[in-house]
Amino acid sequence: MQIGYKLASEAFGPRELIRQAIRAEAAGFDFVEMSDHYHPWLDNQGHSPFTWTVFGAIAERTDRIDLVTGVTCPILRYHPAIVAQAAATLALVSDGRFRFGVGSGERLNEHVVGREFPPVDIRHRMFREALEIIRLLWQGGYRTYRGEYLSISDARIFDLPERLPDIIVAAGGPEAARIAAELGDGLFATEPNPQLVDTYRGAGGRGGGYAEVGVAWAPDEQSAADAALDTSRWALTGWKVMSELPNPANFAAATGTVRREDILDQFACGPDPKRYLEAAQQYVDAGFDHLVMQNAGPDPDGFIDFYRSELDGPLRELTPAR
Repeated sequence: MQIGYKLASEAFGPRELIRQAIRAEAAGFDFVEMSDHYHPWLDNQGHSPFTWTVFGAIAERTDRIDLVTGVTCPILRYHPAIVAQAAATLALVSDGRFRFGVGSGERLNEHVVGREFPPVDIRHRMFREALEIIRLLWQGGYRTYRGEYLSISDARIFDLPERLPDIIVAAGGPEAARIAAELGDGLFATEPNPQLVDTYRGAGGRGGGYAEVGVAWAPDEQSAADAALDTSRWALTGWKVMSELPNPANFAAATGTVRREDILDQFACGPDPKRYLEAAQQYVDAGFDHLVMQNAGPDPDGFIDFYRSELDGPLRELTPAR
């Protein structure tokens, strides 16, 4: 079991994210994960720095902890040739500590370049082509690829690591889970859905299963839930909504009726370690073995201290019930 810390790039600026990553390494986390967004989910989160710059700085300021994008979309805002080069470079400057989380994206971040965000079936076809391009470029040499949606012409990445980064593919449904099995090295999800893992394994996937566990630490449950309600209620909308809304204002409108009680149903809130272990157990039972603690509480340092003193050992001891 590996335990990660989610760097909330929508809620903190770049220097603060670097500081939290250093603290997470000292607290014993195995990896830090950071989304690759252009916008935050809600305006009151207030941030969205460039993930690749922040990770480069973290790589230089840390020694042991792994870095995971959670996740990069390589089909619209980025061309796959660009992120293939970026991932290879980050693998080099981090001495092999980078894992490349990828997905088919959200309208929230991809529409900003003025291109239409396509329906999910076309996104999956584009995503498959993007992964094929990345794999091709990582073989070295000059490469050409002509796809229906994406192409490269005489492209070569000159600086490649000896060990290429694992590609962890995000899936919200069976088609993406099959793509993860075919073209990825692991599965990434945001809900404890055993069917995703079963589909991935049934299609031949043998890599690790990464999942985000929603938590909110504060000295009392009410303060934790209120903080999560204020900045993270978007997480309750579900993937079909999260992938389609275009701007933070739309997420604010879509979540106006979310209540504190709804947050308490979805997040482990407050100071009781048992709540956190119960939340994590759902993901372990579903078949995930890389758990990302996604803290929506008001005090990141308090949560990191809480993790080190109360959660590190017990989380690692969790085993599937089935």
